[in-house]
Amino acid sequence: MSSSSKKARGAGSVKSSRAGALTFVVPAALIAIAIVVATVLAIRQTTTQREEAAGVFAGDDPQVEGLTFVDDLSQNHVEGEVDYEQTPAVGGDHNAVWLNCGVYEEPVPDELAVHSLEHGAVWLAHAPDADADVREALGEIADGNGYVLVSPVEGLDAPVVASAWGVQLELDDAEDPKLEGFVTQFAQGPQTPEPGAPCTGGVDL
Repeated sequence: MSSSSKKARGAGSVKSSRAGALTFVVPAALIAIAIVVATVLAIRQTTTQREEAAGVFAGDDPQVEGLTFVDDLSQNHVEGEVDYEQTPAVGGDHNAVWLNCGVYEEPVPDELAVHSLEHGAVWLAHAPDADADVREALGEIADGNGYVLVSPVEGLDAPVVASAWGVQLELDDAEDPKLEGFVTQFAQGPQTPEPGAPCTGGVDL
């Protein structure tokens, strides 16, 4: 075989190898693009759902089942226990120290939590015997927002109760999209007596 034939055969092998490599690279690139597009669409869908959920709370008198407002709440710093009318409390006199936002496995003092509400926190309360999936769902909301605290509370009228200063929402399901909307609308929301105040630097229990 001549040297020119060997060179020609060698060149053909290189082209074949490159073509094979491209065969794998192109589908891989398409898969990567598809994953990115799917991720972007999922994020947009989630954001849209949260915005739509928050939208039902907009306005001075939103019509949402299970939603109640409480006006004329005092803001005095007091010592000892306070007898609150709501469970959990949505505002009123409270301890001079606030409770750091986060997830608590045991009940927390109302007087500390109410001070957190004054700073713009949302308190997500669940029954002490709530299933693990309820606790997990509420914990995920708290992980994504520095102004959310989660704790068990005795004597709730619903499986999940979301409270902010002067407003409360009762829910049958921790997966209800209204819960995300409530947090979006009221965590550091327009009802906050002391917007910008921290939900850290207080006490942990």
